[in-house]
Formats: sequence, structure tokens, C-alpha cells
Amino acid sequence: MKVWSRGVNLDLFRPFNNYRSDKIKLLYVGRVSVEKNLEAFFDCYVPFNHQKIVVGDGPMLNEYKNKYPDIKFLGAKVSEELVQAYNDADVFVFPSKWDTFGIVMIEANACGIPIAAFPVTGPKDFVINGLNGYMSDDLSWAINKALNLDKSKIRNYIENFYSWQNCADIFENTLVKI
Repeated sequence: MKVWSRGVNLDLFRPFNNYRSDKIKLLYVGRVSVEKNLEAFFDCYVPFNHQKIVVGDGPMLNEYKNKYPDIKFLGAKVSEELVQAYNDADVFVFPSKWDTFGIVMIEANACGIPIAAFPVTGPKDFVINGLNGYMSDDLSWAINKALNLDKSKIRNYIENFYSWQNCADIFENTLVKI
């Protein structure tokens, strides 16, 4: 038996230099629904110079827009627009406590963006504290720690372990041994 990794398109999901605003941007990408635990992200303390941003659509979108007017909701994004959203961010926040792996974590890391998450299944299978993000029961703490990570090391980690080529190599090498 061999663990077969997930992968990401490294040609699409890539870091590029952007204009940086004075605000630190915290990004969530995914379905806007109750089970994603978004209120933990929305309610976590961050200094006044932080902007919380949501990319996605779902059944709670309108309710959350009304309840949290300071959150910037961008709607669903795909392809280059999604890559742009990742690259505009300083930290990717994964607040779910019930998801499994979450391919969005690989996409964010492929763009050099660190992850802040709770230490639960999914993030525990991917995030290495101090390398590509931070996990903590205190999401604000994880966000602040993630801000200090080296983005080039994050991208290198993804290139070495989560490229489609790496996934194909694992599969092929496993078949050869059978």
C-alpha cells in the first residue's frame, strides 16, 4: 500500500509579484456554508489593518453579507481570477473543523500563501507548523504566526511534494512494484 498524494497545476497556481496594499489580507476560498465554520474566521480578532476576504458562493452568502458588512465577499472565482485572489492575500485561512483535505490549501501554498487553520483532520494531514502555515485552537494566533513565513519555502514545499508530476511518479512507481 502506498499513499498517493494530491496535486495542483503549478503552471496556473503560481506566485507573482503584485501591488501590496497597506492592509494585510486574509483569504478564505470555498463554499459559503455553515459547515465551513466561517464564523470562526469572521469573528476572530485581527488588528484594524487586516481585511478579511471571501471567495466563493453558497447558501449562507447573503446572510453572511448582511451579518458581516466589514468582510469583503468577492463571489466565485476560477482560473486566473482565483490565482489573482490567492496572490493578493497574505494568509489563507481554513476555518473548517470538519472538512477532509481541502485542495484549496495546496492552491494557496502553490501561490506562496501560508495557511492558518485549526489542528483538525485535513489541515493536520497537510500543514507543517512553521513551514507552510500554522495550526492552533486560537485562529488569530495561527494567522499572526503564518504572516512571518517565507513564501519561497512554501512554494518549494509544494513543488517537491504536491505537483502533478510527483503524483504521477508515485502512481507509476507503485505500479512497477506490483
